[in-house]
Amino acid sequence: MKKLIWIFLPLLSTMAFAQKGEELTKFSNVITKEGLKAKLSVIASAEMEGRETASPGQKRAAAYIESEFKRMGLKPGNGDSYQQPYPVYQDELTEKKLAVNGRSFDWDKDFTFSMQTIATGKWDYTNTVFAGYGIVDSAKGINDYANLDVKGKLVVIVEGTSTGMPAMGQGGNRAFNSNPASPMAKMRVAVAKGAAGLVIVSADFPRKAATPTKGNMYLKRNDAAGFVMATVSSEVASALLGSATKLSIAEIAASKKDTYTAAINVGATKTTTNLESSNVIAYLPGTDKKDEYLFLTGHYDHLGKKGDVIWYGADDDGSGTVGVMQMAEAFAAAAKKGKSPRRTIVFMTVSGEEKGLWGSQYYSEHPLFPLEKTTADLNTDMIGRVDTERPTADSLNYVYVIGHDKLSSDLPIINEAANKKSSNITLDYKYDDPADKNMIYYRSDHYNFARKGVPILFFYDGMLLADYHKPTDTIEKINFDLMQKRTLMVYFTACEIANRDEMLKRDIPLNMPSR
Repeated sequence: MKKLIWIFLPLLSTMAFAQKGEELTKFSNVITKEGLKAKLSVIASAEMEGRETASPGQKRAAAYIESEFKRMGLKPGNGDSYQQPYPVYQDELTEKKLAVNGRSFDWDKDFTFSMQTIATGKWDYTNTVFAGYGIVDSAKGINDYANLDVKGKLVVIVEGTSTGMPAMGQGGNRAFNSNPASPMAKMRVAVAKGAAGLVIVSADFPRKAATPTKGNMYLKRNDAAGFVMATVSSEVASALLGSATKLSIAEIAASKKDTYTAAINVGATKTTTNLESSNVIAYLPGTDKKDEYLFLTGHYDHLGKKGDVIWYGADDDGSGTVGVMQMAEAFAAAAKKGKSPRRTIVFMTVSGEEKGLWGSQYYSEHPLFPLEKTTADLNTDMIGRVDTERPTADSLNYVYVIGHDKLSSDLPIINEAANKKSSNITLDYKYDDPADKNMIYYRSDHYNFARKGVPILFFYDGMLLADYHKPTDTIEKINFDLMQKRTLMVYFTACEIANRDEMLKRDIPLNMPSR
């Protein structure tokens, strides 16, 4: 008899925990269309002014999310605070000078500086090296720096290529900046070659619109002297190349690749404003596995307000944010009835995603819960719309799932089973194709968990056209029936991961290029 008890105890234990997971899923009725719409009506309202990172609107959105987590009875994720602040910086150029052989040129008429690289200071050069288009592309056998010594010298190049400017293409700025003909790629080459600075000759002078002297916000402050990078007119370039007359862009491009002598004086004064943004974090303690963690994430920031025009960001990512909040509502309701999950569930809405995944990057570098004990991150970014480029019959019954074949072989098994038990929608894996030109796997906050080895699933509606990153991404265009189905499926997936015996296996090697 005793022997039989020992045989059946593990089975009884497993059955008990499976039953516990089923008890949690019964609270999925809390995830209603009405609840999702009520929360999104606040997040995507005019009052939030587009929720741009480090803006008053973003801070109002953070305060609202915090108040909701408090109301639900969730615990603060950062000690006694529901917010994890992180520093953000913004520069303003208050002085800018450029002169060649004693002749001063005017901002926007003949030159601009790169706000990202210029620092406060004065620089004097006597030697410039003309390097054609400044392209090094080994795949095409191009090396504009061949036989040129540019170390410590100012390099002058022409924008684009002999066939024109590179197109942005699919994949956005990241793909564009990896193009050997892009300004950033050309700058990286010049830096690697030891150049003191880079001057790019452009046909776009005088500027039709004033160049902002207040730069973009950034996450990591660099107080070191910057690399001087300027964009100049053909008038400035002609002076740098020693021509007594103004050369055309074509004539400049045809110049001999060689060293030229000219007295160049550059000056800049840049002031830095210290700003702050935050992630909003709450958690529900687990039971017997409370020291292991499951994250549910979404970014609550968007593109802000310009003049009187608001980028509402109802789908991107108001939908994912309120999906996280409504799942938190369901888990909190279960806990109040004594049905807490085995693992601790962390609900984290982050800011700075639109700026470059800043909030999740900061969290991954300053984790409040051990990453090695974090079983998974389920990230929702845009779950409220229909992909306008999806012509299939299931357009009202699908979601794109990213990460199913990466990091953990447990992921698709759990997610597909949870989907069948809940919404039974189409799980489309098209964006897990390594050849995906949109590079979706690298474009939302799950990436900062994945690069630390934490298994992830990313749920996404695929809406890359239509109202994507436009002021017209408004709540009236949200399909709440479909949004509810997607949120329910993620909730069921979370219930299973939170209650299974073991953390997810990490059995697929991490193999991702740097962002």
